[in-house]
Amino acid sequence: MVDGKRSSSGVSPPDGGWGWVIIGCCFMVTVCTRAVTRCISIFFVEFQAHFGADYAATSWIHSLVDCSTMLFAPVSSLVGNRWSCRVAVIVGGILSSCGLLLSSFSTSLVLLYFSLGILTGFGFALCYTPAIAMVGRYFRQRKALAYGIAMSGSGIGTFVLAPLVQLFIELYSWRGALLILSGFVSNLCVCGALLRPIALQEEEAEREESVWEAQPGERNISPQDVELTGESKVSNQLMLSGKSPPLPPRNSAPHLTRRRCFASCFLSNKEYRFLLQPDFLGLALSFLFLATGCNLPFVFLVPYALKAGVSNQHAAFLVSIMGILDIVGNITFGCLMDHRCVRRYRLACYIFSVGMEGLCCLFAPLLQSFPLFIPFAALYGYFDGAYVALIPVMTSDVVGVAYLSSALGVVYFLHAIPYLISPPIGGWLVDVTGSYTPTFLLSGATLLASAVVLCTLVWIRRCRRHGHQLQVPPPEPAQPIRLLCSL
Repeated sequence: MVDGKRSSSGVSPPDGGWGWVIIGCCFMVTVCTRAVTRCISIFFVEFQAHFGADYAATSWIHSLVDCSTMLFAPVSSLVGNRWSCRVAVIVGGILSSCGLLLSSFSTSLVLLYFSLGILTGFGFALCYTPAIAMVGRYFRQRKALAYGIAMSGSGIGTFVLAPLVQLFIELYSWRGALLILSGFVSNLCVCGALLRPIALQEEEAEREESVWEAQPGERNISPQDVELTGESKVSNQLMLSGKSPPLPPRNSAPHLTRRRCFASCFLSNKEYRFLLQPDFLGLALSFLFLATGCNLPFVFLVPYALKAGVSNQHAAFLVSIMGILDIVGNITFGCLMDHRCVRRYRLACYIFSVGMEGLCCLFAPLLQSFPLFIPFAALYGYFDGAYVALIPVMTSDVVGVAYLSSALGVVYFLHAIPYLISPPIGGWLVDVTGSYTPTFLLSGATLLASAVVLCTLVWIRRCRRHGHQLQVPPPEPAQPIRLLCSL
């Protein structure tokens, strides 16, 4: 096993060994971040009774935690790249634990907005993205399975923590429950300490191909054709093609040199070079639609079931069903996507998962009794776990492992604003129409739009490839002989 000190000689992802410890750490990180975030909604009734606030005011706490976790994802990527993922997770664990600790002493909702919404969310952001990126550094052949196990912490944590948090509130009040969660979240520091750095061959190649080591003049770099339907073929090659900037002359003015250096470093920085890839831009657009609709059923399913006449116990059981099937979707899709015969269809499976979620939401108006809510919760929870496990895999397939940490920061950053505004929009639709049907239809439409964007992108890529093949002139009669001789 390669330690962080041996950074001079890169290795391939071990696909095991200490990587299983990394999976366990990422699993606990998802429990302490995403599962705890979902359990914050349990405190809403207590906040309303204690502060005399309405549902709209208290719901902003959950939105702020979700938004902060995703909004500061690029910051966590920068911290992980500049120092290490270990430093990012340890610092994030300290901040999130302090945020929950301060929340237990809050005297107003405004203080909760800051301590529980922003400070805790910022700490979660520093932990979430670097931990997920570390799994991609340790696994390649079994990457989908590794992410399936690691991301299942969200569902398992929600299933276990939800009744425990309710019990803590009943025994120790909401302040005591937040204090206990503060101690539980401090385990993120332990998880961060176990994230052993590893130097990969791709990153070593990137260092060797730095633009500042190039000679003045033209530099021939072949463009990389990154396909969404498979692994990145050569992730250690530069994603840009063209001419690299010449070295600044020795006698140039200092301020001009600094400007050129800043611009060149920004354009050639290995952490953000993937932003110019058309495939990643299309994937980012689909993520925007996905983030707008995927959170609404989790927020409004229980109120919708209660309005349809379902009892409180059965409505809470629907959340448990979604959590359990979320775990099953994480692991089963993770196992399937690592098989060699299925690996090339990862994108198709991802599109299918998102599309099935959208169709489930479109059929939500037909749900009028508890037996009909059960298949909805099961299907939505299963496909939600499936696509959540595939998001890091798809991102890695597009940008390569060397860019995974920065790319995940951008991907989760795109979730921030939809996570913040989609619940209020869904609530506004309920207030205006007096029904939950428009909210679920909005969720289904945005999820289907996310799938359609990716289908369109794949169709454009195939058309361009087909057109390129038609434009290639037929080889000369002697050319096959020369090729055979060369072989």
